[in-house]
Amino acid sequence: MSQAMALDLVTKAFFLVLLLAGPALLVSALVGLVVGILQATTQIQDQMISFVPKIVAVFLTLALCFPLFLRLMISFTQEIMARFAGMTGG
Repeated sequence: MSQAMALDLVTKAFFLVLLLAGPALLVSALVGLVVGILQATTQIQDQMISFVPKIVAVFLTLALCFPLFLRLMISFTQEIMARFAGMTGG
């Protein structure tokens, strides 16, 4: 495996991680911001009020994005297997 090929695979892997984690992190941050603003305006400072909506929102996001995530992971795995087969001559 050449250094360029390894660097290409690592770059694609990092990009895939960003694509897979990005939606959940973005939704969690947005829900946390909205809940934080609501808590500041109502002066209710309970930790569960912040935690539960974030968990539900992240779960729904992951459930909705799962087909896309699965296609991306399968595509990346197939690419790695094809390159491995090409390197070994199989």
